[in-house]
Order: sequence, then structure tokens, then C-alpha cells
Amino acid sequence: MTKVTIYTDGSARGNPDGPGGYGTVLQFVDSNGQLHEKEYSEGFSRTSNNRMELMAAIIGLEKLNRPCDVDLYSDSKYLIDAHNQHWIDNWKKKGWRTAGKAPVKNRELWERLLKAEAPHNINWHWVKGHDGHPGNERCDKLATEAADAARQN
Repeated sequence: MTKVTIYTDGSARGNPDGPGGYGTVLQFVDSNGQLHEKEYSEGFSRTSNNRMELMAAIIGLEKLNRPCDVDLYSDSKYLIDAHNQHWIDNWKKKGWRTAGKAPVKNRELWERLLKAEAPHNINWHWVKGHDGHPGNERCDKLATEAADAARQN
């Protein structure tokens, strides 16, 4: 299986109802030992930071054209805990409801993420935002630029 590292970030520019954007960087080594990087970003209007974090992970995984071993890094503790602490499994068991019986927010995006991650072996890693990690910092820059572009439209 191909080994891929994905760095993601979402940005709502400090306003949950304001413009947002996501940034994703994929890194992989080809059969000749060459390192390749692909970047993706997009801006959206009137959205939340959690939606942007989900979109960043979804797009990164949807861009993979075959099953891969993936290390996915995000500064969204919510996204990482949802996987590593099995929140998603519990939501599904409860009919997409939280422990407090409220409907899970962004269910359509969580379902899209589950579909995107299905063929892959993924290790989810949390990195503290603005910790100087080059991949994470680059994704933050992409996400912020996408959010700023959405703001201008």
C-alpha cells in the first residue's frame, strides 16, 4: 500500500457564521523515491470552523485514487477525538444522536468522511495549531487564504 501523509486545516476566520475555507496538503513518495506534494484549498461563505476541518480531511482523502496507508494530521482536536475516541461509532449506534440525544451536527459531512476513509488504513494525529509544524502551518495559510477569498466574494 502507498504511504501518504495528509495535513489539513480549516478556517472560519474567527466567525462561525462568516466565510470559511480549508487547506489540505498531501505528501507521498513515488516508486522512484521522489517526494511529491499536492495542495488543495477552497473557500466557502457562512460556515463553521468544524465544517471546514471536516472538509479539509474529506478532500484530502477523496483525492487518493487507490487504498493507502495514511497518516492524517489536523489541529482540530474535535475531528481527531471523533475518530480516536470512537465518537462516530457511538453516534451511529444512537441513530446519529449525541449522548444528550441531540442530532449530530454536520451529519452529511461525517457520512461523506466515513465513505472517503473506508478504503484506507488511517492513523489520526492531533497537532496543536500554530506549533511550527511546516505541514500544519502551510495548511493554515491555505485555509486562511481560502477564507479571505470567500470573504471578498
